[in-house]
Amino acid sequence: MQPLAVTDYTLVSALGAGCAANFEALVAGRSGLAQHDFETARLGTWVGIVDGLDELRLPPALAAWDCRNNRLAHAGLQADGFAARVARAAARWGAARVGVFVGTSTSGILHTEVAYRQRDPATGALPAWLDYAKTHNTASVARFVRAALGLAGPAFVVSTACSSSAKAYATAARMIALGLVDAALVGGVDSLCMTTLYGFRSLELVADDICRPWDAERSGLSIGEAAAFALLERTPPPGTPPRAWLLGTGESSDGHHMSAPHPEGAGAALAMRAALADAALAPAAVGYLNLHGTATPGNDAAEDRAVRSVFGTAAACSSTKGYTGHTLGAAGAVEAAITMLALEQGWLPPTLNLRRPDPALTLPVLRTPLARRVRVAASNSFGFGGSNACLVLGAAA
Repeated sequence: MQPLAVTDYTLVSALGAGCAANFEALVAGRSGLAQHDFETARLGTWVGIVDGLDELRLPPALAAWDCRNNRLAHAGLQADGFAARVARAAARWGAARVGVFVGTSTSGILHTEVAYRQRDPATGALPAWLDYAKTHNTASVARFVRAALGLAGPAFVVSTACSSSAKAYATAARMIALGLVDAALVGGVDSLCMTTLYGFRSLELVADDICRPWDAERSGLSIGEAAAFALLERTPPPGTPPRAWLLGTGESSDGHHMSAPHPEGAGAALAMRAALADAALAPAAVGYLNLHGTATPGNDAAEDRAVRSVFGTAAACSSTKGYTGHTLGAAGAVEAAITMLALEQGWLPPTLNLRRPDPALTLPVLRTPLARRVRVAASNSFGFGGSNACLVLGAAA
């Protein structure tokens, strides 16, 4: 593919709001995960909650869109002055030439869960304040973002579980290559809800302890919420260097199982090879790999095999889910942002909470930070149903 300029990006997670706050937490080795309840869920698990969402109020013109997921999206748009940067892109290209492609898995489910608690006791009718299309529907977050920013280009949501927002990058690259848009806001937004917390618990995928990717005693994931956005442009504005480059994307669907990964990581390896081919790069060009690294026994083992089959054991790699938790549909965009921070700062994050490496896993995952400038990095995102994606990102200079 023709490299695309990443002219700006931002991130809001349990670590904080904005790139600086998130990077500060990464450097400090401070996890955003904590052991506490959420809403009516009393599970005693570790979760990554974004502070302030309950108190956040949308502007009056956007009040009809109010739900936790759209409030989280709004927080992401405001962080780092990102909305203003998109406005400049819209002025440059035209509002109809800027697309919106966002990944999510839960969207506004929590809003409807609350509505069901308030059904009419006699008729069972849902409360009149519930607007399904604007506050629950999977597409609502893309429609909200477009309305909030006054954009008029194509807009839709990718919902392929935990690969969703990585695939949003790939979607945007195709739309720009086809000439349908000249710029694209890409990203992911996923907020906590009962369906997620109890659903993953019923699948026995949630750890009682904090998640420990690649650890011999890992027992499951810790769920988080986040919003992450990036602005891709066909070319950077004259005189303004980009913050990073999107060099290649790779996708696959192995369809091995509804929730378990292919044990050898066949589809994951295919996505990584496709991303490298799209970037016209050899595996040795990649200096850092952000692993999907969920800390479930099966996922880490399958990814370890898949990565070794493509990259061997030369590239530095780590999972950052010990910091943010698994942010599900937002994970691809969250970890792309962290990967771009690593490229910009010349600082590679460690795998947090890793106490005793699993001897059956042989990747050289980072246990301590590594000060190293790399030119090219990759980020993996794998979802239920064998939906896999890999992004290859390049340093700006």
